[in-house]
Amino acid sequence: MEEMVVMVTVGSEGEAIGLSRILVKNGLAACVNIIPGVRSIFHWDGKIAEEQEFLLLAKTVRRSYDQLVTMVKANHSYEVPEIIALPIQFGSEEYLAWIRDSTKSRVGMTEE
Repeated sequence: MEEMVVMVTVGSEGEAIGLSRILVKNGLAACVNIIPGVRSIFHWDGKIAEEQEFLLLAKTVRRSYDQLVTMVKANHSYEVPEIIALPIQFGSEEYLAWIRDSTKSRVGMTEE
């Protein structure tokens, strides 16, 4: 299957909303769920860091992945943003078809 979920963490609600809108508006994701209240503990600059973050779950397809990564990096505040893709192994055919249809070119699309 070509459908996948891409996970991205961001540091603020505003950044989560802004990045999600960019991905959907540009047809790089069919849908992005924003999950608040994620506590991340990680190694950074030789220390253990701890941050409150927002987790984005972007539903997309393989053909959009590289462009999605480029867009995330261009619009993300982190030096090294988390961008992890997991394939969708199973799903309802109607939903998977919607992901495929929604990630086609959105050139000229306006927000409602």
